Amino acid sequence: MRSIPSGNAREIDLRHLRVLEVLLAERNLTRAADVLKVTQPALSKTLAALRQYFSDPLFVRVGNRMEPTAKALELKPAMRAILDQVTMLRTENVPFDPARSARVFTFSVVDSGIVRLLPPLLEKLERTAPRIGFRIVPLELERIELALESGQLDFAMGSYTLPSKRIRRQKLWNVTYTCVVREDHPRVGDSLTPKQFAAERHIVVTAGATGHAHQLVERALERAIPPENIVCRVPTFVTAAVVASTSDVIVTLPAAMATTLAERLRLRLIPPPLKLPKLEVSQYWHERFHRDPGNQWVRGVFAELFRDPEPAG
Repeated sequence: MRSIPSGNAREIDLRHLRVLEVLLAERNLTRAADVLKVTQPALSKTLAALRQYFSDPLFVRVGNRMEPTAKALELKPAMRAILDQVTMLRTENVPFDPARSARVFTFSVVDSGIVRLLPPLLEKLERTAPRIGFRIVPLELERIELALESGQLDFAMGSYTLPSKRIRRQKLWNVTYTCVVREDHPRVGDSLTPKQFAAERHIVVTAGATGHAHQLVERALERAIPPENIVCRVPTFVTAAVVASTSDVIVTLPAAMATTLAERLRLRLIPPPLKLPKLEVSQYWHERFHRDPGNQWVRGVFAELFRDPEPAG
């Protein structure tokens, strides 16, 4: 028995399979319409065509979710194989010339990564790929795989645990943390005891729902600082650093970012008086685009510019 029928009074096309793929990932019409950039009525119309074609409801509503039927789950491997093959046909033997291309690559990274990445990246692009552009977007962990699979994201950077075997990963660098205060802080000198650290007021950068491994650092800080001394939580490291430069709070930042901002914001770097996790920053991409020449090129650029050298054997 065929999983995908070979004939029907009303044929479907790749656009229909793409809708099925996103619905299987999102399980929600509103979110799926947002990903596909279509209206909900248009999405509902396409779903109706799919239901007619496969003679199956494909999804049934359970609370706020659209749960797939057994037939929809049966179709998933064949659908993915077709879409993977189409991607390969589209990209195979298509030359990519970074010196002439005007392609815009989209990726996600936390703001500490932006501070590290953009200056050397823009300098290289000016010399070797002046028409290439980048769009940086925030993204929650639960949407990363779908965004990579669909091509919404060309790649993602950060420290994540992504269980899918279809997501590839390349380690780039390690992240350690340091504390910063304004240069003329009235109480904090060049070092801190754990007791002094706990007694001061802090701003904590929160990873929120991003799934980023910074959550491990956030939890370590919460264990060391009384709740009443965490005066504010903010979503970005840059915001926390700016506030630290104009107030008497302590902020714990990725060390490379803190070093970059220290002189500009008149901040003093202080070793944290507690053990904090060391994180690995990697770039992630989907198997579907592994052989895409443009994707290969941009991954190579990031590895060339930002990958820590391998230790000598």
